[in-house]
Amino acid sequence: MTLKQKIYQYYQQQVQDKIDAFRDMISALTEDSKNDAKGSAGDKHETALSMMHLEQEKLNYKLAEILDQKAVLDKIDPEAASEIIVLGSLVQANGLLLFISIALPKITIEGKAVFAVSPKSPLASQMIGKAVGFSFAVNGTDYTIENVW
Repeated sequence: MTLKQKIYQYYQQQVQDKIDAFRDMISALTEDSKNDAKGSAGDKHETALSMMHLEQEKLNYKLAEILDQKAVLDKIDPEAASEIIVLGSLVQANGLLLFISIALPKITIEGKAVFAVSPKSPLASQMIGKAVGFSFAVNGTDYTIENVW
C-alpha cells in the first residue's frame, strides 16, 4: 500500500468514526426522549423535550456536514496518479506533505506529518492545476511544488 493510499484510508476511517459517533448520539437522544415522554408531565417535561430536540437538530446538522465531507472523500481515487494537482493529490511543497481533500486534522503516517487541506483553502487553491516546479506565495510565504503523487 502506498503512502497516499494509507493517508486516504486513515482519513476515510476518521470520517466514518465521526459519522458513527454522531449517529450513536442522535440515537441515544431519540431513545431518551421516548423514555422521558413516558414518565414526565408538566412544564419541566416540555422544556426537557425542547432541549433534546434542539440538541438533536445540532447533531443532525453536524452529521450532515460530515456526510458532505465523506462524499468529497469518496470522489477520490487514492490509486490515481496525475502530474497535475487535482482533488486527491498528495503534494510535497517546501517539505510539507499536503493531501488535497477536505480540511482535517494533521496526522503522522510512516513518521511523516500530513496535512489534509480543502481545495478551497488559500494554499490548495494556488496549487490546483499546477505541476512540480511551480512556485507561489501564500500569506507572505513562498512555496515551491516539489513532488506530486
